[in-house]
Amino acid sequence: MEKYVLKKFLYWACLAGSLVLSGCANQISAPSQASDTQAATPTTAPPHTPLYPQGPLQPITTAQTSPHAVAPLFAPSDLWDRIRRGFAMPDLEGDLVRDREQWYASRPEYMQRMTERSRKYLFHIVEELERRGMPTELALLPYIESAFNPQAVSSAKAAGMWQFMPATGEYFELKQNAFRDDRRDVLASTRAALDYLQKLYTMFGDWHLALAAYNWGEGSVGRAIARNQKAGLPTGYNDLTMPAETRLYVPKLQAVKNIVANPKRFAAELPLIENHPYFEMVDISRDIDVALAARFAGVREEDFKELNPSLHRPVILAAGTPQILLPWDNAKAFERNFQAYTQGQYASWTVWTLPSTMSVAEAARTTGMDERDLRSVNGIPPHMRIKAGSALLVPRSATTRADVASKVADNGQIAFTPDVVTRRTTVKAGRRDSVTSIARRYHVTTADVAAWNDVKSHANFAAGSSIVLYLPVRTSSARGATRASPGKRAAGKSVKHSRGGKPSKSKRK
Repeated sequence: MEKYVLKKFLYWACLAGSLVLSGCANQISAPSQASDTQAATPTTAPPHTPLYPQGPLQPITTAQTSPHAVAPLFAPSDLWDRIRRGFAMPDLEGDLVRDREQWYASRPEYMQRMTERSRKYLFHIVEELERRGMPTELALLPYIESAFNPQAVSSAKAAGMWQFMPATGEYFELKQNAFRDDRRDVLASTRAALDYLQKLYTMFGDWHLALAAYNWGEGSVGRAIARNQKAGLPTGYNDLTMPAETRLYVPKLQAVKNIVANPKRFAAELPLIENHPYFEMVDISRDIDVALAARFAGVREEDFKELNPSLHRPVILAAGTPQILLPWDNAKAFERNFQAYTQGQYASWTVWTLPSTMSVAEAARTTGMDERDLRSVNGIPPHMRIKAGSALLVPRSATTRADVASKVADNGQIAFTPDVVTRRTTVKAGRRDSVTSIARRYHVTTADVAAWNDVKSHANFAAGSSIVLYLPVRTSSARGATRASPGKRAAGKSVKHSRGGKPSKSKRK
């Protein structure tokens, strides 16, 4: 009974309060209503018609939702957390995945080295993936490709942490010249790899097939799909016949993804990678030695090269490489020191374009360099001559002020041709042999034959006389052995070889 009285009291109290508030509202709004009446003829508002759905209610589909996810209230605590939040690829299951999980989990030192190495590059890759709306699992792909080593080179000549072949790198505009290889560049190679992965996903509509194509080639995956379609078979990643390396490729990535998603389950310890940039891009306006740039930034030269792994040579040519990467905290120090430097040249190297094909010894004499130093700084292999038009790095003189031009810095190449090794040879002259006939027979010039035998270029040889020739020999690079190759031997003519002599300076081949 008491509860009933209390409920009635609260009911009448609420009703009285609402009436009072309603009256106040009418009094407040009355003047404006009066003025409206005087100013204009009142209009009657159309009645509101509620809209009700036709038929039974249905759950909304995924396609009808917005493609943009709700922004999280808190920023990720570290980069691993950020990567986990962006996982969007379907998981791959099976024995191969479990096998790779066990392989990585049983090698904690290897995992630690890989993840520590990735610390410098991972934030940038995640940023690029999120900007493009791509799954963040793809940030883990360099673990599979190169163990996050930007200097990695495969037996098939794929290079960089994304492992681009030379031709594929050229297709995606990765410069490969005498001074840099953008397949190793952190920014350029990441841009190219994500462009390629997006292209493959557009082609196949499936991330697992796109990854298979990244490893095996889009043509190979396309043909494998066509074979299955012709045979009436499914065309998913697990259904295609493919090489063992490609068959393991996605399971490897899935295994690393699983370890990153739940490291405790695998007794793995991921190093802390903070959720902020590791490096900053800095402009350079002058050619500068790598060692000097590292000194300006206050970093070890080894650390500088890890952030700028595309550089081939000990100098950075500003016209071809106008930006460098530096640790975030060292970028300002570099800029201050670069502007304040007054103690000499920024670069101790310049580029010399060869006017003609020449030997390494000739090029060294011309530039005043030691032959071994010239070979080392330009990566010249043994038993090779340098072709005309090659861009060689040589010491910059004290009077040279101009930096290397953009055409050379951005496109310079160095090309080689096998060195011509000659051996002193003597042949017996026939009855009608002349300098011209001997030169034609042994594929040398008349000027050389005349110089080697100290005769005129139109001279004839006495029958039976000895003629000195310097003929090329074939070089076996594998064993360093040589074999004589004197050309076509004239019938009835004897040929003798001697190791001791050298050709005259007129010999240029």
